Amino acid sequence: MVGSIKAVNHHNNGCGLEEKLDELRSLLGKADGDPLRIVGVGAGAWGSVFAALLQDSYGQFREKVQIRIWRRPGRAVDRATAEHLFEVINSREDVLRRLIWRCAYLKYVEARLGDRTLFADEILKDGFCLNMIDTPLCPLKVVTNLQEAVWDADIVVNGLPSTETREVFEEISQYWKERITAPIIISLAKAGVPLENILYLGGPNIASEIYNKEYANARICGADKWRKPLAKFLRQPHFIVWDNSDLVTHEVMGGLKNVYAIGAGMVAALTNESATSKSVYFAHCTSEMIFITHLLAEEPEKLAGPLLADTYVTLLKGRNAWYGQMLAKGEISRDMGDSISGKGMIQGVSAVGAFYELLSQSSLSVLHPDEKKPVAPVELCPILKTLYKVLIIREQSSQAILQALRDETLNDPRERIEIAQSHAFYRPSLLGQP
Repeated sequence: MVGSIKAVNHHNNGCGLEEKLDELRSLLGKADGDPLRIVGVGAGAWGSVFAALLQDSYGQFREKVQIRIWRRPGRAVDRATAEHLFEVINSREDVLRRLIWRCAYLKYVEARLGDRTLFADEILKDGFCLNMIDTPLCPLKVVTNLQEAVWDADIVVNGLPSTETREVFEEISQYWKERITAPIIISLAKAGVPLENILYLGGPNIASEIYNKEYANARICGADKWRKPLAKFLRQPHFIVWDNSDLVTHEVMGGLKNVYAIGAGMVAALTNESATSKSVYFAHCTSEMIFITHLLAEEPEKLAGPLLADTYVTLLKGRNAWYGQMLAKGEISRDMGDSISGKGMIQGVSAVGAFYELLSQSSLSVLHPDEKKPVAPVELCPILKTLYKVLIIREQSSQAILQALRDETLNDPRERIEIAQSHAFYRPSLLGQP
């Protein structure tokens, strides 16, 4: 789920913002004097930007809304990052003045000199996300105690990597056992919350560019009761939020785009940014994405419009594409893991393993178009298979991604799409649905 930013012009937009806030408060049954409590869980790039966007827009209405973000304490900022952070601060007069006014500038001087260790939760309070140092945000209210952050939240925004979501939300669900009403969750998390209260927000965007007010679109997906009011609440002049009912397709595509973005980065690096090679890769990987969604969603939305744009921008730019490029160039190694300093968690790596295992189950089979025999669905996804061999079991090098494209027996990607669309592939049990 990139420069300078100016705060929203509250003189022009304050009334409209307050109306939207009041509408959502009324829908949630909030009484006067009881603030709407919005909590971001996880402080990666997108999670931090999302909280900052809300803070920029609605933070002025302190009696009506409380916006906070949770992240784990104790993550130290290394010396090189502290030095770069100091350069960013001094290149931005507005940020420099803000820190001096808050009596916070000296600690960044000391960190640059190596006389002090900064921590990620500490700098986030000043508006610096560890995964996005070059884009200063507004100051945020940071909470490091998870129970304190979420126990009375009305809206929880899950900004955690997929690898951490289950563990953290299982803990959160313990704090919600005594609640009379369930909170709204904007994320992929389920954590014992009724399905009608779960929404997914995604779209063609890069977090830092959104905060710099580059024009962007997103979709919020889920139940009718909440998605339209929340789309209205989240919408800004530069960030248009549409709504959609197809939660599953958007969740699945949200994971798959990270998977195939790694391969896109590899292809870009190995072909010297060949537009032709990248377009061939795009054709094959999108056909695999369509094929997979027909297994996981009964009537999946077509890969078009915002869904296609979201895939395009993720393959074009983002941490997963960057990871694939650096891996293919030999500038990073697989032994470094999937949590990279300055970038955060590379979610596509674990997603490769998860989708491969999901589509390799012995209980699943589809008819192979050439061999005319039942095979596991993953056998019709050669790029996913190759990424699994490169990233997970490490049998092959990044060069294997080009061989997957050049395989003379590889079918026209159109055929894979036709197979998916003409057969009853849907397997609800794959996502634990009845």
